[in-house]
Amino acid sequence: MKKVVKFGGSSLASAEQFKKVGEIIRSDSDRKYVVPSAPGKRNSKDTKVTDMLYATYAYAEAGNDFKRALYQIKLRYQEIIDGLGLDLSLEQEFQAITEQFKAKAGSDYAASRGEYLNGIIMADYLGYEFIDPVEVIFFDENGEFMADKTDEVLSQRLADVECAVIPGFFGAKEDGSVKTFSRGGSDITGSIVARAVKADIYENWTDVSGCLIADPRIVHNPKPISTVTYRELRELSYMGASVLHEDAIFPVRKAGIPINIKNTNSPKDPGTWIVESTCQKPPYTITGIAGKKDFCAINIEKDMMNAEIGFGRKVLQVFEENGISFEHMPSGIDTMSIIVHQSEFEEKEQRVLAGIHKLAEPDAIEMESDLALIAVVGRGMRAAKGTAGRIFAALAHSGINIKMIDQGSSELNIIIGVETADFEMAIQQIYTIFVDTVA
Repeated sequence: MKKVVKFGGSSLASAEQFKKVGEIIRSDSDRKYVVPSAPGKRNSKDTKVTDMLYATYAYAEAGNDFKRALYQIKLRYQEIIDGLGLDLSLEQEFQAITEQFKAKAGSDYAASRGEYLNGIIMADYLGYEFIDPVEVIFFDENGEFMADKTDEVLSQRLADVECAVIPGFFGAKEDGSVKTFSRGGSDITGSIVARAVKADIYENWTDVSGCLIADPRIVHNPKPISTVTYRELRELSYMGASVLHEDAIFPVRKAGIPINIKNTNSPKDPGTWIVESTCQKPPYTITGIAGKKDFCAINIEKDMMNAEIGFGRKVLQVFEENGISFEHMPSGIDTMSIIVHQSEFEEKEQRVLAGIHKLAEPDAIEMESDLALIAVVGRGMRAAKGTAGRIFAALAHSGINIKMIDQGSSELNIIIGVETADFEMAIQQIYTIFVDTVA
């Protein structure tokens, strides 16, 4: 069996954390390919190394003396090296960084050095081969990731390498300049490596024991999610759940490789499995709850709307012409509502209203602001009767008025619209009715 393991910044913030990671990797000989992040915060008042690098490069770019700031970064790494008892010097690497900063190599180069240096330390600590991502992860001249070329080159490079460390977060453009991933960071690199080596499992190690059914800032001590499908995760992530970015999931999803979210500080916890499909019956009707605030609804009325061919197209054309994407579009016989992000809409609202009147000639348009959307997601809802009714009852019991409800044909999720002021209470009540009353 082959496992690719990615460790986040909090897992590698200090020598003590490095030792935990070392124990995890050495405890399982299947953990052959390691993707490290840059050192994160050691405590709440600390600064991530990546942020330190950005700030230091800003000094250099402005023509200021950046040696003192770079020296502080060097001390962070030396502290890790000394704590691990390694006979390793990064002097040559820091000299190269100094020269590149003077030459103004770019903020992507600066940010990438956090993972690069941590990768060198990790490889030395484990006795694994170090592979520089600029040699195996590629972007085109426009900065777009070249998935097929990367997979081909990386697969060949790792074919005869039994154990390796590949730093996360970056690669190189065709001209050789360093390019970082804009979103997902090291998670994406881990997924790319997993696909390239045809891994059996991609373990993503962080500081939490997997995904939770609801945001712990809203629901006290929410239950963990044991297994979630890619489709469920996409719905939850889209509505604000902070798990893995879609870009980090696509390579392994395409290859059918499961992801296991694990906790570095509690490695025996089972974590959360992210899979393509499963016949396992979920413990609850719902898999997760997530939501976002700050939406507004444009409610459009017109008699016999359902009989007018092209009415919906005309309305959406106005939003397209104004560069506004919509989130949801629930409709009735004579009404339709367009749900959009309030911040995107506010500056263009009068232009949009005028455009709708001109193209669609509605009888009336009303707007409602300060709305929140909540997604109730779960493969278990397909087989459960009365899911929507239970949501209505839970919210009505708390005096929460539902402004909108939208359910997809897959029966995988139900979207609820409520006033922003009721957002937290609504999530708490939905969690209570589906989880607390079952547990």
